[in-house]
Amino acid sequence: MNQKCECGRVNPYGTEVCGSCGKPLADPDSNRLLNMRYEGAARRSQIYSTSIIDKIWNFFSSVKVGVGIIIVTLIASSLGTIFPQEMFMPPGETPEVYYAEEYGALGQVYYAFGLHNMYGSWWYMLLIAALGVSIIIASIDRFFPLYKALKSQRVTRHKSFMKRQRIFGTSRVEDVDHTFQAAQDILKKKRYNIREENGHILAEKNRWARWGPYVNHIGLIIFLIGASLRFFPGMYVDENMWVREGETEVVPGTSGDYYVENQGFTYEEFDEDDEIFADGMEASAALQFEETFRTDAVLYRPEGPLGVDQELEEVDRHPIEVNDAFHFDDYTLYQVDYKLDELKELSFEVEDTETDEVVGSFTVDLNDPDDTYALDNGEDVRINSYFPNFYMNDENMPTTENDVPDNPAFIFEMANPDTEALDHTFLGIQANYNVSPDQEENRYEFSLDGFDTNDLTGLTVRKDNTIPYLSVGGAIFLIGLVQGSYWPHSRIWLQRKDGEVWLAAHTNKHWAPLKKDIDAITKETGITAPRDQIDDEYEKGEDKDNS
Repeated sequence: MNQKCECGRVNPYGTEVCGSCGKPLADPDSNRLLNMRYEGAARRSQIYSTSIIDKIWNFFSSVKVGVGIIIVTLIASSLGTIFPQEMFMPPGETPEVYYAEEYGALGQVYYAFGLHNMYGSWWYMLLIAALGVSIIIASIDRFFPLYKALKSQRVTRHKSFMKRQRIFGTSRVEDVDHTFQAAQDILKKKRYNIREENGHILAEKNRWARWGPYVNHIGLIIFLIGASLRFFPGMYVDENMWVREGETEVVPGTSGDYYVENQGFTYEEFDEDDEIFADGMEASAALQFEETFRTDAVLYRPEGPLGVDQELEEVDRHPIEVNDAFHFDDYTLYQVDYKLDELKELSFEVEDTETDEVVGSFTVDLNDPDDTYALDNGEDVRINSYFPNFYMNDENMPTTENDVPDNPAFIFEMANPDTEALDHTFLGIQANYNVSPDQEENRYEFSLDGFDTNDLTGLTVRKDNTIPYLSVGGAIFLIGLVQGSYWPHSRIWLQRKDGEVWLAAHTNKHWAPLKKDIDAITKETGITAPRDQIDDEYEKGEDKDNS
């Protein structure tokens, strides 16, 4: 229901101060100081409350709700830092096993509640979205009423408006016109914008500072958008990859657009005989001083139609070191880890137990084993099962922790010419025994004949197209913070009423500079110094709301 002021202006429901004359509409007979937070203008959340849209709007426009969402988000973010997130796990580890083994029962709870991948979870993104919605709705709910009120504010103000300002006083002077002109000259020197109406004066300074919080909110929204974009494909990549010497792997996060080859890995240490490091080596002889580890990388892009036989064309090559990354397109490859002497191949000999003769040998590529290997005597060896990182599970069955060949084991299968059945042999490091179902002695015996190793390089690929959003949002946020914190919006009203000079003043912060400006007026014009009515409020034991 609209409210009609005595001046004839119809004000929306919820308006505390008439938009034309400034007469207080809420508690017009009260002597309490006016609430000047939004110039008494009605906000949408104060006007409508019937439809579901109104209720949602009113909910998110509440500052308490916004603060509550921030607190919940901060608590959730802190929970995500108790243990490392999934992206920081060692390569090859599975989250379920890793958190249980490393952190015990707490790690299992951490994994069960999805905190191991919290910042990419749907509920955390929902919190970020709710925070963004709260900021946007709260800003709109307050910005437009404030803008309209400040844009259309009149110079002539109602008596009640003047009396209920924090700084207020009346005085009689000999020459009102001369006094007003002198006051106007002083205020102009202090960079106030002067407006006149019906012989009255409104001096205003730094109105633009009132928009600081809204500039702040714009920067924060842009920042949140940038943070949210990190979870959209192609905007942000931070993944690890391992590449063995001589192998070529697809660069993760590039959708198959780039491949990298490890042409060689170099690991060097400081020379103990070098005179430069001789004193340091003697002081800590037990330590090894690492000099460098470098990957000679070649970058490729697939050419031609998509398919199995798609060719790779070299794009660039660059040695990757700790402080010398490989930059291409929007991506960067960093040298972060390495692994020396990983098992690459195992060679086996097969001996006929009846003749004690070696009937053949074969070599298994541990990263890409064949199904069958032919021996010199015409027999075939078949890999029944392969366990790259072998261990026995709780059910006493062989299994593997991951695909890294740190502890390889095999179950080989061969036809027994004596029984015409299949013999099965389990062969691993320091393990070789018959696993045939009938438990008879196998005709053929397997033994390890040799091995070959290679080095691995650990690389991190990163791409971050959200940095412009984060940078711009952060810069705007700081601009709004400075704008709204250091410059006060100050106003001084001088009016002629009943043969007296009425002076009222208001600022949204920093009252001392405003009082100093008023003192300059009173000293040179003969106007009586106004009083700070906040002292009267405290003396009466009343609360104030004059922000």
